[in-house]
Formats: sequence, structure tokens, C-alpha cells
Amino acid sequence: MWGYTVIEAVDGEDAVRRFMEYKDAVDLTILDVVMPKKNGKEVYEEIQKAHPAIKVLFTSGYTGDVILDKGIHDDTIDFISKPLLPDELLLKVRTVLDK
Repeated sequence: MWGYTVIEAVDGEDAVRRFMEYKDAVDLTILDVVMPKKNGKEVYEEIQKAHPAIKVLFTSGYTGDVILDKGIHDDTIDFISKPLLPDELLLKVRTVLDK
């Protein structure tokens, strides 16, 4: 509907696998900070080795201390807090893609 194709993953390891499979077609990764098997930062660090310029948007519904514990600092990376409205997500995605 909005012109984006979404590739879903069930956990952090699957996210890395799916990214590697489609890396030439991916413009942005949206990663939850807390995921099973690998957290968002671990996934990002791994996919960044294959695609150094990949853009990322982190998201979480956890409190700030949990996010900081996972190594995510929202003043240095693109982050959007859950819960969120679809229009908020679309605006943030467009903002990150346009950087």
C-alpha cells in the first residue's frame, strides 16, 4: 500500500539469515532491540559487516534502562518507541531512508 516491501523474521538469527538472502534489495532494517536468539544490536552489527551502509531503525516497547543495557542509545541512532501508530512508523521510515 505504501510502496514498501517487508521481509519478516521470527528472531534475531532469522533476521540475519533473511537479510543475507535479500541484502541487495534491502534499503532499511527495522530491528526490535529485544529479540530471541540475537538482540537488535547484535543483528545490526552482523548485517553491517555485509552491508556497511545499511540504514537501521531500532524499536522497542521496553523501558529506557533495558534499551541502554542492550547498547542502544537513542541519541546516536534512529529509534522509535512502541506502541506506535502506523503513520508514526511510516514517517520515521521515510525520515531514515531520506538521510
